[in-house]
Amino acid sequence: MQFELSETQQLVQATARQFAQQKLAPRAIERDIHSTFPVAELAQAAELGLLGVAVPEAYGGTGACAIAYALTMQELAAADAAVSVAIGVTNMVAELIAAVGTEAQKQAHVTKIVSGGYCVGAFALSEAHAGSDPASMKTTAVRQGDAWVINGTKQWITSGDRAGLFVVWAVTDPAAGARGISAFLVRGGTPGLSAGKPEDKMGLHGSTTVPLALDGVVVGDDALLGKLGDGFKLAMMALDGGRIGIAAQAVGIARAALRRATVYATERQQFGVPIIRHGAIIEMLADAATELEAAHWMVMLAASKKSAGQPFSKDAAMAKLFATESAGRICDVALQVHGGYGYTRDYEVERACRDVRVTRIYEGTSEIQRIVIARQLLAEASVV
Repeated sequence: MQFELSETQQLVQATARQFAQQKLAPRAIERDIHSTFPVAELAQAAELGLLGVAVPEAYGGTGACAIAYALTMQELAAADAAVSVAIGVTNMVAELIAAVGTEAQKQAHVTKIVSGGYCVGAFALSEAHAGSDPASMKTTAVRQGDAWVINGTKQWITSGDRAGLFVVWAVTDPAAGARGISAFLVRGGTPGLSAGKPEDKMGLHGSTTVPLALDGVVVGDDALLGKLGDGFKLAMMALDGGRIGIAAQAVGIARAALRRATVYATERQQFGVPIIRHGAIIEMLADAATELEAAHWMVMLAASKKSAGQPFSKDAAMAKLFATESAGRICDVALQVHGGYGYTRDYEVERACRDVRVTRIYEGTSEIQRIVIARQLLAEASVV
């Protein structure tokens, strides 16, 4: 792993930071209070190339790498985690299609995603009874003539009421188990595709999360993403990369919370001195800073392995596990340093505590990450 960022990586990071600080941060509280979806902000992100950071330039992307993407997610999440979610999922959709789609699919969809033409992209994988176990999904795609007819319901779909393009996973061969799942590209507005009422969530209020119904949705063969029966493999591939993004998001949220707590501790006085002069406070901040630094470099390691084309599943799972759980502790410390004020919406650490909590759940819970890591350890031990 290289410790010095390339020119491209530095440029992408600087672009994301400027956008986050100038365009996202000023209205982050407003979006949180009013649950406002960031339509204008997403259009601006598209203009800056932030909807396709690791997508090849040939398809309208920035042509950077997983490291640049992770740095982008950190910067965005530090300003507004809700916006970073919508941008993160859109990047995942664009990157997946760019990696395994046909040339026609890339030309038709990837360029439109990264340019903001679809507003956002969405992953329709999870179901009410198939979250951590996607292989047990019930949504089906049945061959009828020269078309596929998709029926089923999806749950927890980020931006599902706004997306212009969905990657929908469905069972195409019930007898084949995980090898009988395929992925399809479905445009928003396709007859039979409808989004339910947005969930009333604890945090990430500027990002919508909805159930999705597919009632007789008809798509052609040109909608099949990858090979028939490769859907589960594609989902796992996308989730590996997505875990780096969520780990980076958690680092960004925690970094902003720790910065606010440190500033507050230098200004707030008790017993005649700033509270940062008290041992209990400075030790809490020091421990939080140490965890944050470790989390950042775990994310960078996973991202560098992905960028180099090396196996990174275990590293991504470790980064997500450590970064998200550390971020939860760091945000809690930040709130504690603020005392009673931290428990009010007048101070942004309250929002950080709400927003960071879901990072231990989506893109695979902490418990699932431990299973992934353990399986890798067992596999490694068997070849020693």
